[in-house]
Amino acid sequence: MTLQTDGFSKTELTLAMNFLDQIPFNKLLGLKPKLLTDTRCEFSMNMRDDLVGNWLQGILHGGAISTALDVTGGAMALIATWQRMHKNEIPKNERPQKLAKLGTIDMRVDFLHPGKGKEFTASATLLRIGNKVAVTRMEFHNEEGLLIAVGTGTYLCG
Repeated sequence: MTLQTDGFSKTELTLAMNFLDQIPFNKLLGLKPKLLTDTRCEFSMNMRDDLVGNWLQGILHGGAISTALDVTGGAMALIATWQRMHKNEIPKNERPQKLAKLGTIDMRVDFLHPGKGKEFTASATLLRIGNKVAVTRMEFHNEEGLLIAVGTGTYLCG
């Protein structure tokens, strides 16, 4: 699988990847970035026995689904924040300090179907970016395209 990174400079891509690699829980879940653009982010993860929440039916744990949505929404907020700072000509030496404040303020997840599948994709799009807060919309699908969960995330970004 090739990582698509449309619209990113090498520096911007390195920054985004370093951010994602610094979170041990992302590695624990096996989240892998598939797509990082200014309009959409996607991560994939495979079903594993240690991620099962309902062992009788082999269903992915809701916490794993929620985390995947949060990571994807947070990545979208990070990219939007970086681009807003670039557009507003925020000095480069101030950008890391502002990005360090990025964090989830609120998140809502609606589970629509049981988490059955072998491979899952979490995606996010930006709904709004302001000076302090970014809002994203997230979806979680299995390899057959079944929509398992949706979410809305609000992230501190400034």
